[in-house]
Amino acid sequence: MTENHGHSTGADMGPEEIQAVIDRILASDEAAVAKATKDTPGAGDSPAPTEKTWRSRAQALSRDDTPSDSDGDQQDLAERRALRRVAGLSTELEDVTEVEYRQLRLERVVLAGLWSEGTAQDAENSLQELAALAETAGSEVLDGIVQRRLKPDPGTFLGSGKAQELKGIVQATGADTVIVDSELSPSQRRGLEDIVKVKVIDRTALILDIFAQHAKSREGKAQVELAQLEYLLPRLRGWGESMSRQAGGQVGSAGAGMGSRGPGETKIELDRRKIRTRMAKLRREIAGMKPARETKRSNRRRNQVPSVAIAGYTNAGKSSLLNRLTDAGVLVENALFATLDPTVRRAETPDGIGYTLADTVGFVRSLPTQLIEAFRSTLEEVADSDLILHVVDASHPDPEGQIAAVRAVLTEVDARKVPEIIVLNKADAADPFVIERLRQREPRTVVVSARTGEGLTELRQLISTSIPRPGVKLDLMVPYERGEILSRLHEEDVEILGLEHIGEGTRLEVMVREGLAAELEAYVRHE
Repeated sequence: MTENHGHSTGADMGPEEIQAVIDRILASDEAAVAKATKDTPGAGDSPAPTEKTWRSRAQALSRDDTPSDSDGDQQDLAERRALRRVAGLSTELEDVTEVEYRQLRLERVVLAGLWSEGTAQDAENSLQELAALAETAGSEVLDGIVQRRLKPDPGTFLGSGKAQELKGIVQATGADTVIVDSELSPSQRRGLEDIVKVKVIDRTALILDIFAQHAKSREGKAQVELAQLEYLLPRLRGWGESMSRQAGGQVGSAGAGMGSRGPGETKIELDRRKIRTRMAKLRREIAGMKPARETKRSNRRRNQVPSVAIAGYTNAGKSSLLNRLTDAGVLVENALFATLDPTVRRAETPDGIGYTLADTVGFVRSLPTQLIEAFRSTLEEVADSDLILHVVDASHPDPEGQIAAVRAVLTEVDARKVPEIIVLNKADAADPFVIERLRQREPRTVVVSARTGEGLTELRQLISTSIPRPGVKLDLMVPYERGEILSRLHEEDVEILGLEHIGEGTRLEVMVREGLAAELEAYVRHE
């Protein structure tokens, strides 16, 4: 039962009183942020990161996110947004007696990174990307620090002095999680947690968390779980009962009698064994799903259907481009790793040659090796394709870095030998000087905007000239009673150069593939 303590309840408050309470809450939040910035220890050691610096990229994910008409109904997007944190709202009140309430908030995080190579701008871009990843995972980014250091500290990653400074920032901002822009060893994570006194996770764990949220298909869920278990296995920690051993002999009620005496197995060893067993089962399940994908791929090879794979950095606009080219209706969201499951759709060149267009999982800097291994069967779509559309976000602060990161992953899956077209997307929001710089650096580029449709005609024409085309030219005479042959020649793997109806039948000049050329030998005209 709730007591009023002389104050009005939420049901008795008028609109003006409710607005006054909200204004007071927002004013107190602003004052707390200002005080935290002023009182942060070590603020004189390096320039204090402004709110704009660390949040600009993250907040950009929530703007300009309306799907275009070419993206379809986007029912999956509506389902994903059904439960989402709304920025700017608070459930915490100064006077808890005004209304009965429950404290409800998602994780509030502080970011930490090292600047060990490259420029200061590169370090800031990396931390901004980490902020965007944290926002995608559902967290609220409060602050961030970058330390200039040649190599990580083996004990705490940041070093004891910067770790103490980070502890002060965590206490001042009220954060409950620290995210480090690198992969931490188990000892580094434990050492940093002992100092800052809140949960510490690294970049790899954050990406795995996003993948776990967005995986939809059975294969995708199995791949993500396998990657998470591979990450967890060397990081298991045990204390108390976890380090106790199973009782042997007749000790207690758990005694198993003769044949079981000895040191026994500790609880943490038992957990490791269970994880390995589960990983082995997941590998068998993923291997069992592979034949279905291989069968579809072999059918395309047998029918000599050209395949085009869309690859690129996460949030570069791959799914939007797929929707523009094929009306696939794939989920589109202005967030990192919005779509994980590969999508294959049929498409046609302007002159009617058919090919398949496959969307793949997005890449990112330092993509966890566990994910590359787990998603290797999916990434084989890229390695086995005839052409790669490498989509680049031309409006990103560091597009060259994105290109290098994607090509590093393509090298790991043996896809660098596949012909590549650089698709400079988001031309409507990009700097023209950046676009021109990229066009000077890359030999085959096309500038498009999946949102407005700019440049798509040129892209389709470039795809048409880049995919394998029918290479055998035939001069055919098809009798009118063989309508099925004429129908076959109008399919998408045949290029008709000329057609004429004469008395004996239909005369055609066509370009076909070698397999079909052998079947049509009986209808070839001989002068």
